[in-house]
Amino acid sequence: MYKNFFKRILDFCIALMALTILFVPLFVISFFLHFANKGAGVFFFQERPGLNGKIFRICKFKTMTDDRDADGNLLPDEQRLTSIGKFVRSTSIDELPQFWNVLVGDMALIGPRPLLVEYLPLYSKEQARRHEVRPGITGWAQCHGRNSISWTEKFKLDVWYVDNVSLLTDLRIVFITIKKVLVRDGISQEGNATMELFNGSN
Repeated sequence: MYKNFFKRILDFCIALMALTILFVPLFVISFFLHFANKGAGVFFFQERPGLNGKIFRICKFKTMTDDRDADGNLLPDEQRLTSIGKFVRSTSIDELPQFWNVLVGDMALIGPRPLLVEYLPLYSKEQARRHEVRPGITGWAQCHGRNSISWTEKFKLDVWYVDNVSLLTDLRIVFITIKKVLVRDGISQEGNATMELFNGSN
């Protein structure tokens, strides 16, 4: 009952309340990011697979410039990440615009993180089960290493969540996530600004 009905109602109510309360802080953050990103925009939009693999556009704060090299190619992530962007990302503030995705039903507050569309054909049958629930702003994998664990571990944790969705599990994830955000744990993999790309084997 919770997984198929009450979870969505709870997500909607919390997302609406969060966007209302955070309106002014979000506006201030947008103001500073506008200048830090050198006119590259405040929000980052990207297509991601959601429930049952349905594609939607995720919304996050943009934490990087669009600086390019002499050949017109984007510079590596770590070179484009601004000081303000680094703070916004390390505190997970960049995730806050996703409350809109939750409000409209593309995402849930808790669930497997939505990954890149190009990963879809790379999943095993078991790994693809992560799409049996709505993707979340935070999830079970984020409570156990976030970007610092391997893809294999991440997918196992995602599937575990799919099989164990409950109010108690979601509350546990919320409390663990708050703790990890406060200590800024697992933000990136060693040697990377975020997480290495998934190639179907790592």
